Amino acid sequence: MVITITGRSKLNVSSALEARIKNKLGKLSKFFGEDSELHVVLSKEKERNIVEATVYHKGMIFRAEESSFDMYSSIDKVSEILERQIRKNRTRLEKKLKESAFVPDYENDALYEVEEEKEYNIVKNKKLITKPMSLDEAVLQMNLLGHMFFLFNDEKNGNVNLVYKRRSGGYGLIEVN
Repeated sequence: MVITITGRSKLNVSSALEARIKNKLGKLSKFFGEDSELHVVLSKEKERNIVEATVYHKGMIFRAEESSFDMYSSIDKVSEILERQIRKNRTRLEKKLKESAFVPDYENDALYEVEEEKEYNIVKNKKLITKPMSLDEAVLQMNLLGHMFFLFNDEKNGNVNLVYKRRSGGYGLIEVN
């Protein structure tokens, strides 16, 4: 697994932080092959230390974000979140992850008992008729509805796009070609 560590907001990544990341998040390599990538972004906002980790593996993306007052505990929590995501979706992922990823480790397996989701429980189904609109109109419509995201047809090229609110503030746009 290739690990890339980036510091944002003029945050210098010390060798101790880098070692902790490689130690904690490097353990995820037992689930993935050599061709997978792990991107870790460290940032600081006021007194909060934020760790974002994203794993790219064979077209799948695993992502976790955690913030706390201590950067080291944020790294530990992100590692736990990613491992929990993988274990929770074990049967769906077994075909795509490394074959030896889920060999039972009886000594530590009791520590990570997570109830596996058998089926996704879809509680609501909506049909949507999208109309061509600009990005500004889509953001306005999303805010008027009080939603976190909004699907729309771009009036410029007719493609389906998705605009969403980011946790850190601002908006994001996903363009589908």
